[in-house]
Amino acid sequence: MKIMKKSCQRTEEDRRNLTKTVEEMIDYVREKKDIALKEYNLKFDGCTRETLRVNKEEIQEAYSQLTAQEIEDLKAAAANIRAFAKAQKETVRPLEKFSPVQGIFLGHRIIPVKSCCCYVPGGNYPLYSTALMLIIPAKTAGVERVTACSPVMKGTNRINPKTLVAMDIAGADEIYAVGGAQSIAAFSYGTQEIKPVDMIVGPGNRFVTEAKRQCYGQVGIDFVAGPSEVLIIADGSGTPEIVAADLLAQSEHDPNAKGILITTEEEFGKEVIEAVEKELLELETREIARKSWEVYGEVIFVNSLEEAVQLANEYAPEHLELNLRNPEEVSEMLYNYGSLFMGENTAEVFGDYASGTNHTLPTLRAARYTGGVWVGTFLKTCTYQHMTKDAMQNLAPLVSRMARGEGLMGHAQAAEVRMKR
Repeated sequence: MKIMKKSCQRTEEDRRNLTKTVEEMIDYVREKKDIALKEYNLKFDGCTRETLRVNKEEIQEAYSQLTAQEIEDLKAAAANIRAFAKAQKETVRPLEKFSPVQGIFLGHRIIPVKSCCCYVPGGNYPLYSTALMLIIPAKTAGVERVTACSPVMKGTNRINPKTLVAMDIAGADEIYAVGGAQSIAAFSYGTQEIKPVDMIVGPGNRFVTEAKRQCYGQVGIDFVAGPSEVLIIADGSGTPEIVAADLLAQSEHDPNAKGILITTEEEFGKEVIEAVEKELLELETREIARKSWEVYGEVIFVNSLEEAVQLANEYAPEHLELNLRNPEEVSEMLYNYGSLFMGENTAEVFGDYASGTNHTLPTLRAARYTGGVWVGTFLKTCTYQHMTKDAMQNLAPLVSRMARGEGLMGHAQAAEVRMKR
């Protein structure tokens, strides 16, 4: 293996200070509730809203600020995301009357969570596509109360109009103009204006991420996310400019984002590096993209596709692209990734917006143990059982012996008292 452009490791944030800062923010929101939210809105965004919930008039005004094409684009993307979410839900089915032995009947129900909050970042860009990716699966799953929140545009009292329209098209039941760690605290513990929810999903900055980590348990979360990542496996059969564009599409997200190319053709890797440098001269977001590429970008030369697959599984990237002649030949060998994009025609950016799969995906190697947000994120599989008297009499002695073996005499008694009936 030869690394042609070695990245620096991510620098560790001062975890202690971050943890303390967020802990103090959560405590302040729990104590002061809406007063704290309005103070933070003013401090961080220059927002002077008195009412945090967005009303129908604001939503209609947001529609008026978008072109007909922009609205149609959002609806078209939403249709694809909704269709895939419905297809996914059909794969999650109840189980009824399964009998391991005669007289014992087991099953499970598929139950949606009652309420959730979909956090849509503001930050450097209005990530209105995230509203579609979070709200639509929640609604498709059958969540009764789907709330959404996003920080306002700096120096205003309004959420970005595209984000607001996306939230409405996706079907949000309640929308709130609040963001940051304080919003996570509000939806976890509740305020006068915001009723708490059962689950919070969505990406955010390090303060949002830390708040989700600290509030987990009080509220469910999807996962703790970090900066965006893409890893591309290439055999040299593709187009260097296309690979370069896909690497920079991730790099422009954040100075800490990571773009990685693993290739079996050293010359192709050099051509990709040249193509990256060329695109950076013209890219409007080159300031952020260049920082990300220069610090965290990697181009790695390997001797075989098998070695490339092994590395990819070790990286467990958020997005994994196969820029190969025959991507199907290696796809089954890959098992650690958030979402897989097969072939040069299948750009990761298509999944970001409109092909139908979800773009809220695990980062920082979390793909080793979880997938991304999907309709099942909002569903609980809850078991139940029923048994006849004869089945109970047959099972109770086994349970009694096992309970006594563990020293739990009350458990044994709960079985034995039924044997005497």
